[in-house]
Amino acid sequence: MLQLRIEKIVAGGYGLARDEGGVVLVAGALPGETVLADVKASKGTRRGVTREVLTASPDRVEGPSLPTMNLAHATYAAQLRYKRGIVQEALTRLAKLDVEVGEIVPSPREWAYRAVAQYLVKADKLAYREREGHAPVPVDKDPLVIEPLARFTRKLDVWSLDPASEVVLRGSLATGEVLAAVIGDGAPRMYRRAVDELLDAGALGVSLAPPAERRFSKGERLLAGEPTILERFGRFGLSVSATGFAQVNPLAAGRLYEDAAKLAGAGEHLLDLFGGAGGLGMHAASSFGRVTILDTSAEALERGDADAERLQLDNVRFAQGSASEAPDADVVIVDPPRVGLDEATRGAVSLTGASRLVYVSCDPATWARDVRAFTDAGWKLVSATPHDFYPQTSHVEVLSLLTR
Repeated sequence: MLQLRIEKIVAGGYGLARDEGGVVLVAGALPGETVLADVKASKGTRRGVTREVLTASPDRVEGPSLPTMNLAHATYAAQLRYKRGIVQEALTRLAKLDVEVGEIVPSPREWAYRAVAQYLVKADKLAYREREGHAPVPVDKDPLVIEPLARFTRKLDVWSLDPASEVVLRGSLATGEVLAAVIGDGAPRMYRRAVDELLDAGALGVSLAPPAERRFSKGERLLAGEPTILERFGRFGLSVSATGFAQVNPLAAGRLYEDAAKLAGAGEHLLDLFGGAGGLGMHAASSFGRVTILDTSAEALERGDADAERLQLDNVRFAQGSASEAPDADVVIVDPPRVGLDEATRGAVSLTGASRLVYVSCDPATWARDVRAFTDAGWKLVSATPHDFYPQTSHVEVLSLLTR
């Protein structure tokens, strides 16, 4: 057990401390605090867990403790400061740019904002994986999920989900509806009881997917009911599914979509890379002659195409392909996964002829790396604004504009 003084919050929500052995990353600690921490070294990094707070920060509060919440012990105002600091440090240290990050845009809700939840199925309990390990942590009440999901789980007889290993729930703030997907091995007939239970609890549709390291990468199958429901993101009602990607905080995402559309400006052709079901591109469509949404996911593209037709967005086209094969465009939007952009994709963006690049990121470190590469290639970072999609956690989105 070590006594440590915490300097700041860094990526991952850890409190950074230093002693004669170097840096220690401490879970459950806040800047300015002195804590006793149980510290272990792994792969060259020393990580600790707070066991006792000897000197508490004025930002400390008593909050619920679940593996999905690594900053719930801090006031929301403090969380926002920490997240802005994480983005600023990434920009300064990794991108090596002297650009001030904008004020963070808070989530409209601090609690009950998540429209998606993925739980382990453990006997009669839903559970989350432990953050620093793999032991299941039972969930009696999940304060992060929206009311339609909270209401649904209260009705659910978890025993009846056997032999599923996990269940994924997608709810809608706009309609109150819920979709479910069970994850497990075996034939669909093995899940008849689980399907009946989920439908009885109020699910509008139920899907089955085999276990995979990357969720749903091995496909899925609709077992009953509807494949999608509608959710409002910004000015549009867009379809979401239990097995396809859509932002978990619809209210916060809608604000970012509107802000991104303003940054995109206007032109003849907008290219939305890693566009998924097209939420970003569709919000900017009224200012462009045509919009191309490019993604590798057939499911997302099919969903988005149906939405564009329903919304009468006749200038929006969906295409399946790699972002590294980007066509010419006046403006490009990119919203890549956590790994950011590879060299080929960065090069393809520069070859589009675009004068504006709207870069949306869920990982400040890979975003900063890519911003550095773009500035080396002649782009200029004009603005960077953090958006909080995930209150009570250390995760943060970044909305940025580069021009040339």
